[in-house]
Amino acid sequence: MSDIAENKLVKGGEFLISDTPADQVFTPDEWNDEQKMMADTCREFIEAEVLPNLDRIDKMEEGLMPSLVEKAGELGILSISLPEKYGGFGGDFNTSLLTTEIIGGGHSFAVALAAHTGIGTLPILYFGNDAQKDHYLPKLATGEWKAAYCLTEPGSGSDALAAKTKAVLDGDHYVLNGQKMWITNAGFADVFVVFAQIDGDKFTGFIVERTDEGISFGNEEQKMGIKGSSTRQVFFNDCKIPKDRVLGEIGKGHEIAFNILNVGRIKLCGAALGAAKRVASLATKYANERQQFKLPISKFGAIRHKLAEMAVQMYACEAALYRAGEDIKRTEEKMQEEGKSYNEAVMGAAKEFAIECAILKVAGSEVLDYVVDEGVQIHGGYGFSAEYPMDRSYRDSRINRIFEGTNEINRMLTVDMFLKRALKGELDLMGPAQAVQQELMAIPEFGEEDDSLLAAEIKAVKNMKKAALMVAGAAVQKFMDKLAKEQEILMNVADMVIQLYMAESALLRTLKLAKNKGEDKIEAQIAMTKVFIYDAMDKINKFGKDAINGFAEGDEQRMMLLGLKRFTKIAPLNAKEARQLIASKMIEANDYCY
Repeated sequence: MSDIAENKLVKGGEFLISDTPADQVFTPDEWNDEQKMMADTCREFIEAEVLPNLDRIDKMEEGLMPSLVEKAGELGILSISLPEKYGGFGGDFNTSLLTTEIIGGGHSFAVALAAHTGIGTLPILYFGNDAQKDHYLPKLATGEWKAAYCLTEPGSGSDALAAKTKAVLDGDHYVLNGQKMWITNAGFADVFVVFAQIDGDKFTGFIVERTDEGISFGNEEQKMGIKGSSTRQVFFNDCKIPKDRVLGEIGKGHEIAFNILNVGRIKLCGAALGAAKRVASLATKYANERQQFKLPISKFGAIRHKLAEMAVQMYACEAALYRAGEDIKRTEEKMQEEGKSYNEAVMGAAKEFAIECAILKVAGSEVLDYVVDEGVQIHGGYGFSAEYPMDRSYRDSRINRIFEGTNEINRMLTVDMFLKRALKGELDLMGPAQAVQQELMAIPEFGEEDDSLLAAEIKAVKNMKKAALMVAGAAVQKFMDKLAKEQEILMNVADMVIQLYMAESALLRTLKLAKNKGEDKIEAQIAMTKVFIYDAMDKINKFGKDAINGFAEGDEQRMMLLGLKRFTKIAPLNAKEARQLIASKMIEANDYCY
C-alpha cells in the first residue's frame, strides 16, 4: 500500500489502499472566525426559536414550521451554500456541513430545513438552466418559497428507477400522472422537484409548483418520530407542466437523483452528529444532577462508561465527516481551476467521494442511534417519559437509518462502488490485495519497537486495511460477477471498511491535534483514539470471520482465518482507565466538550 503525498488530491475510496498524512486532513479545530460566526448564528436560532417550541412543532401548529423556515431565511441560514448571485453566502462545502451539524439538534425542524436547502433546492442549483435558477433560487434562498423533493413512490423506494409516474408531452406542456409518497415539506412547499418517466423509460426531473393545476395532497402521515415534519403523499392527476420546467436533460433524471443523494448522505451524517452532541450534553447534565445512593450517578463507572463511549463514537464520526468534507471541497476547487463550471465541480466532487458519503450516512445514523439509546438508559425511568427530552430524541433518531437510502443499501453500495472503480482502473485494488496475499505467505517481519505517539494505532490501521483487502479480494475471486447477490458478505466487507475509515479518521485528527497543540493538551483525544481503534479491531475481526466462513472451506478457510487473526492483533489496552479519563472531562465541563 502506498502513501499519499502531502497536498496531493486524494481519490474517493483511496483510503483503503493508501496511507493519508495527518496534515492532509481538516479537523474541526480549524474553523475560521467567519465559519464560527455562521455556526453561532445557527446555534442561537435553534436555541431561541426551535428548542422552546418543540411541542408546538410536533403538534404541527398551523403555519409554525413555514414561519420558522422564513425566519431562518431572514438570517441567511437557508442560503449558506448558495452562490452570492442568487442571494447566498457562497460558503464552501465544509462550512455547509458545519451549519448542517448545528441545525441537526433541532429535531423536526432540522428535517424540514434539510429537505428545503438540500434535496429541494440543490437539484435546481446544480441541474437547472439559467432561467430556472434566476427564477427560483433567490426566493428559495430567503424562504419566501419552500422546496420539496418527490422521488419515492408506493412501489419504488430503494429501487428509485422503478418509478411509475408518467409524463406525456402535449404541445407546450408535459402532463404528469402518478403518485409520490413520504414527501417531506409537502404540506407547505411551493416548489417540488419531481421525477417521472417520459415514454415509459426516460427517467426525467421536473419542477412543479404548488399552484399548478392537477396537483393534490394526501393527509399528514402519522409517524413514529419527526412528528413536526410535514410528510404527505403527492398526487398528479393530468398535472400540466410547461416544457421549460424540465430539470436537466430528458432521460437523465437518475443523474440528478443519485448525485443529490451523495450530498444528502454526507449532510445527514452532519445532522445526526449535531443531534448526538445535544443528547450527549443533556445526558451529561442529567448524570451530574441525578442522585442515587447519596451520589450523583456520574460518579458510577457504568454511567461513565456510557458517556465515554458516546464521546468515542462521536469523535471518530466527526473526524471522518470533516475529513471527507475537506476532500470534497478541495476536489471541487481543483475542478474549477481546471475550467469546470461551478455546478460540474460540485457534483463531480461529490460523485468522486460517493463511497465516503455512503459510509458516513451509515456511520452517522448508527452513532446517533447508539447515543440516544444510551441517553434514555442514563435517564432511567425518566428517559421513558415524554416529559423528558430523551423520548423525542429516541423516536426522531430512528428515521435516519432509512432516509437517503437505507443503511443496508448504502453498505452494499459502498462495496459495489469500490469494485466498479477497480474494474474501470480508477482504483488499483487488486495490486494491494495480491500484495496482502503474498505477505501472508511470507514469514512475518518484526521491526524495532516504536514508542512515538500512537505508533501501535498507526500499525493497527494499516493492518485493518490489509484485513479488508484480503477478505474482499478473496470474495471477488470466489464469486466474480455473482458477488452482488451475496448480500451478507457484501455487508460484512462494508462493515470492515466503515470501521477502518472511522478509525483512520480519528487517528489522523488526533495526530494533527498533537502537532498543533501538543500531546499534553489532548490526553482525552488520544484516549478516544486508542479506545476506538482497540474496539474497531475486534469488530473487524468478527466481520471478517463471518465473511470468510460464508464462502471459504478447508485449507483456504484455515489460511484466511489465520491471516485475519494476524492482521487483527492489537496490544492490550486498559479501556476502563481510558474511558474514565474521557468521561471525567465531560462530567467536569457538564457538557459534551470535544
